Amino acid sequence: MQTDADKLASKEEFAVPENNAFGKSFRDYEADGERKDIVEQHYKLSHINQTYDFVKRMREEYKKLDKAEMGIWECCELHNEVVDDSDPDLDEPQIQHLLQSAEAIRKDYPEEDWLHLTALIHDLGKILVLPKFGGLPQWAVVGDTFPVGCAFDDSNVHHKYFKENPDFNNPNYNTKNGVYSEGCGLDNVLMSWGHDDYMYMVAKENGTTLPSAGSFIIRYHSFYPLHKHGAYTQLMNEEDKENMKWLKIFNKSKVLVDVEEVKPYYESLIAKYFPAKLNW
Repeated sequence: MQTDADKLASKEEFAVPENNAFGKSFRDYEADGERKDIVEQHYKLSHINQTYDFVKRMREEYKKLDKAEMGIWECCELHNEVVDDSDPDLDEPQIQHLLQSAEAIRKDYPEEDWLHLTALIHDLGKILVLPKFGGLPQWAVVGDTFPVGCAFDDSNVHHKYFKENPDFNNPNYNTKNGVYSEGCGLDNVLMSWGHDDYMYMVAKENGTTLPSAGSFIIRYHSFYPLHKHGAYTQLMNEEDKENMKWLKIFNKSKVLVDVEEVKPYYESLIAKYFPAKLNW
């Protein structure tokens, strides 16, 4: 009988499907549509404002975890108040997006319960757009992420707008490795600030028992230049390369989920891997 590990090994070259259930491309930033201009404007602001100094300030502010105290499922429900301007194809309540991701992974890897939970919580950091959590602008919360402190790779979507970023012409930051050394490990790299890094910080500081691969997925699932285009690999260490195998199996699904039906299962996983209340 094929184990989950065997299935993972056979999927190391897994590619995210190009089309969703409606025959449209996922994350198609060039497709015509009413959201195209909104998405492009989002990335323009992100690429201009996400500097090395900005990221350091945000990490310093949010590591205090003094915005709220609540449980994971409570945050999932709060997530329905979030709108993501960066995603050109997300047209359902945010909790559906969370559960669709989780149920798709659960179907393919039924024994890896930590992976189901990781899929459920991977986007919870988007609450940063809500007033209680700072009301940050969309460009500082959602969208593809990228390292700061080194050159902006051409594979970044709407790369042209980086030319207006103050770091673009800074000799300390505009070389291939910038302030980093080859093979330093992604843990030592500052990523553009957003929901990924925030949720990673929340999970880590609240003592989650998720394995390192779960934390890796939470922190880098929006790092499309890396896992879609193979950019910035010179900064990875061996642990990063191993964890990438898990990140690559993440997928999207458009099958609607009955929230109340699956809620008890995910509440049991939350209790297994997290405290009842977390500081956010």
